[in-house]
Amino acid sequence: MANKEYIRKNKEWLAGKAGEDGVQVLAGGVCYKVLASGAEGGARPSARSIVTVHYTGRTIDGRQFDSSRGGCPPALRLTDLIDGWQVALQQMRVGDKWEIYIPAEMGYGRFSQPGIPGGSVLVFEIELLGVA
Repeated sequence: MANKEYIRKNKEWLAGKAGEDGVQVLAGGVCYKVLASGAEGGARPSARSIVTVHYTGRTIDGRQFDSSRGGCPPALRLTDLIDGWQVALQQMRVGDKWEIYIPAEMGYGRFSQPGIPGGSVLVFEIELLGVA
């Protein structure tokens, strides 16, 4: 079970991030900042798409818990991903690179995962490379 103080710190961090210049808020409290933009008419994933991405995942203290960098970019079925990824990726176009801030409720909730304490806000840098 997640520590209440840890959860509070994560919620405060996300609230502060949501108020920063250039940060946009999506459904479910998912926030993002555009790092690079793809072509204006680039393909966007739908809920049933398979996406090819490069990504790095961190907790709010900067600890990396996962990354596809340095390897082959994975192809992932959108419906198999956490809610926060589903929300954000459907707004992205091929070629976009975003930093995404996912509230715990749209990630793993109060349940811990390897390298991710329960109640964690998840920070991902995601580059959308392809949509099928």
